Order: sequence, then structure tokens, then C-alpha cells
Amino acid sequence: MAVVVPTLPELFEDAYERVGLEMQSGYDLATARRSLNLLMLEWQNRGFNMFMVDSGTLSISSGTATYDMPVDTIDVIEHQIRTGSGTSQVDYNLGRISAAEYARQGVKNVTGRPTQIYVDRASDGVHITLWPVPDQAYTLSYYRMKGLDGLASGIGTTAGIPPRFVPALVAGLAFDLAVKKKPESAPALKALYEEQFQRAADEDESRATFRAVPDMRGYR
Repeated sequence: MAVVVPTLPELFEDAYERVGLEMQSGYDLATARRSLNLLMLEWQNRGFNMFMVDSGTLSISSGTATYDMPVDTIDVIEHQIRTGSGTSQVDYNLGRISAAEYARQGVKNVTGRPTQIYVDRASDGVHITLWPVPDQAYTLSYYRMKGLDGLASGIGTTAGIPPRFVPALVAGLAFDLAVKKKPESAPALKALYEEQFQRAADEDESRATFRAVPDMRGYR
């Protein structure tokens, strides 16, 4: 039997019902949509969740050290310089350095196979700088933490949210709506939201024996 996930309008209605209210107008829909978008941003600040991880590659050019990551990137969590292809392919791990460590690097323009990466989480996006400056064409292989899509208009879907996180989504929406419309019910709904999110986050961990944790020292 397939997993049944309620539609987004149904989730909005359930969130309102938890607050003890009904969604009756277009404004009620608009404020629920706003709360959903803010909730998606708040989840990004809660850190690492498996469903937010995406892999990719980036072509590296000789003599160019700095590159832009895809626009929805929150952070780069794994990074390797790749040489060769097929059976001759080799991946070399890059050490992540902080802004201070990169600034103290006295010979920034030396060329060679990159061994370090500085990740700049700027307000206009995530940019990476490799050191040494690449001496030839390479491929950057990476895993990144990507952002969650919000709703610019309409009612959309929950396609970007795994079913295991949908209960936390509804609980979070109910809490946010309560803060705006029925503050006296907010504390109880917040406690339920935190419980639901933690339960989903605990289940979302990697099943591997070894689990890597991103180095927080390089964060802006």
C-alpha cells in the first residue's frame, strides 16, 4: 500500500484545527503560506538532515580559484578534487579552512592541485575558493546541503518534504499560526512541534557505522 500524504490545503486545515480555528478566507490561506515559507527557512537553520543533501560536480578551470555554487546551496559538506575518469579516476579530499585561515595564507596565487577549500556563505549565495589555484582542469565532486523550496503563490505541494517529516510540518505550522492568532495555545503547540521535529530528525540519521559531522569553524 502506498504512503498516503494529505494535500497541502488539507495540511493547512489541520494546522488551523489544532489551533482551534477554521481556514475560511483567502487571507487565512495567505498567512498559512507565509508561515510555511518561514518554517522552511527555520528548518534550514536547524542543521543537517539527510533529505536536504544533494550531490553534484563542478568543472574547475586552470587559473580560476573562485566558483559559485548552485543558488539553493546552504553549505558544502563534502568536497574532493577529481582527476582522471573511469578506472583511472582518483578523488583527493580537500581540507576546509576558515576565512581567517585563508586570509592568513601568504601565497594565495601559487598554482598546483588544490588541497584546501574556503566556503564563503555570503548573503548572495555560497562561493568556494580553492587553494592552490588550479594548475589545470579538474572536477570538483561535492555533497551539499540544499535549501527547501517555498511557495511564491498558490497552494503547491509537499513534494520536497519526505512523508516522515510531514507531521513535524503540520505541528510547526500550527505553532506559528497560534503565535499570530491564538497566543494562549502556543506553548503547548510548540512543545508538540519540537517533539515531532526531533523524532523525525532522529529517524533521518545515516545508518552508516561512521557518521561525518561538518566542521563548524569555517562558518560565517
